[in-house]
Amino acid sequence: MLRTMITATNTMTQLQNQLDIIGNNMANSNTHGFKAKDVKFQELMYQQFNNDKLDKADRQSPTGIRYGVGAALGQATMNWKQGSLQSTDRELDFAFQQPKQYFNVLMPDGEAGQKTAYTRQGAFYVSPMENGDLMLVNGDGYPVADSNGQAILLPDNVSKFTVNESGILTASYPDGSTVQRELAVTVLQKPQLMEHISGTYIGLPANMDELGVTVQEVLTDLQGADRNQISVTNGVLELSNVDLAKEMTELTMTQRSYQFNARSITLADQMMGLINGIR
Repeated sequence: MLRTMITATNTMTQLQNQLDIIGNNMANSNTHGFKAKDVKFQELMYQQFNNDKLDKADRQSPTGIRYGVGAALGQATMNWKQGSLQSTDRELDFAFQQPKQYFNVLMPDGEAGQKTAYTRQGAFYVSPMENGDLMLVNGDGYPVADSNGQAILLPDNVSKFTVNESGILTASYPDGSTVQRELAVTVLQKPQLMEHISGTYIGLPANMDELGVTVQEVLTDLQGADRNQISVTNGVLELSNVDLAKEMTELTMTQRSYQFNARSITLADQMMGLINGIR
């Protein structure tokens, strides 16, 4: 009976992790550029009992009895499917029309200064600088990077913003002059290796050497002639790819599994009480 309780407890802990992931998906269903996570379970170690040697009947199931110790989250993978596009008619709202293309933003990284993070969230703003220039930032205030990996700075008094399909941002001024900047765009070659940072942000894994891959194998910065592969539209934002109907179904099934395992612990405890009471 104690083993039954341990098995149920092991599984309940993993089911709680799945509930957390489902809850995070549902909480970000309205977050632009958010990618949902899918969870897969795997069986933990089990013990094989071959105690039916005298049973010669033909069976479809394997011989003997497998006594497991529960299940665990085998993998939580990102769903890279593109979300639908929402029209906003705002000049600094950008969205990709192709999957696996990402904007680059510069996030603080402690003593290292800054690190590059990648996001599909394309709601940008301009933030005034002390020298009178404007810096292009996202909704969290992180600078948006250009094709050289530097923050995008523009002169003040911009009257209009436009962007073409290849990610060239054009700022127009009242005197008729224009200033152009190239938005940094990265294509993920092996998105499954990327590390989730927070929200809609992902980054390169810290253990690249252990994985046996190089940066060039994981992602490609689109520059020069390769920028023709970019497909950016302004005035729209990409919605999250969370399927609420699917998440609600997964939530119900996970809750039922959690209740079943909790009930197993209760029944095992009652049975141990009955056994101890037989004297």
